[in-house]
Amino acid sequence: MNPKTILSLSLLSLAIFLFSSCCPAEGAESKTVDLFDGKSLDGWQNFGGGKFYVEDGAIVGEAAMGLPNSFLATEKMYDNFELEVEFLVDPMLNSGIQIRSNTYSAETTTIRWGGRFKPDGSKDVIERVWPAGRFWGYQIEIDPTERAWSGAVYEEGGRGFLHTPGENEEAKKAFRQGEWNHFRIIADGDHFRTWLNGVPVADVRDDLTATGYIALQLHGIGKNTEKAGIKVRWRNIRLTELD
Repeated sequence: MNPKTILSLSLLSLAIFLFSSCCPAEGAESKTVDLFDGKSLDGWQNFGGGKFYVEDGAIVGEAAMGLPNSFLATEKMYDNFELEVEFLVDPMLNSGIQIRSNTYSAETTTIRWGGRFKPDGSKDVIERVWPAGRFWGYQIEIDPTERAWSGAVYEEGGRGFLHTPGENEEAKKAFRQGEWNHFRIIADGDHFRTWLNGVPVADVRDDLTATGYIALQLHGIGKNTEKAGIKVRWRNIRLTELD
């Protein structure tokens, strides 16, 4: 066999090896999935009755009077993952991304700290009773107000804020008013981390729930006519399951 033939066969073998290394075997499943197909609400379910629909390649939540906090949730539950999502929110509308969230199977009472600190350094304890079927769980806050707590970790239907940005001015300035923003969210065991537009915000440990729905929150507006019809949008919702 002449040297040219040997070289050609060697190059062919190398090409086959590289191709087989970079391409998954037939039937192999990727751990990364697009939760939103850009066209429909297939794979999602509505808790609370809020108005959700698809427009221009994004999921839209439109505020309406008389409805409670509503949640468009995945049909599947997830435990450990990295989630990326873009959102655009009206400056008058609070929202959030739910992770590892569930519904109460029975009427449930929760306790949270509330109000300002008292002279002795303590705070009021607030009890609240939630009906069976109420959606609850970890929420990554979307806060377009001057408070600027987007990316903080909140427990919807439970203990309230588990984390705030505090004096982290870089995190509080990361939100872009009137523009598309990007969240990166990691839930790994009891460890939760968030980034807003590439800026680290939350780094929290909590072990209340190990699995649950991913959901998009449409906040209730009560009887506020000024907020009726305002919107929050989400797109490019991609989840990678962690080992």
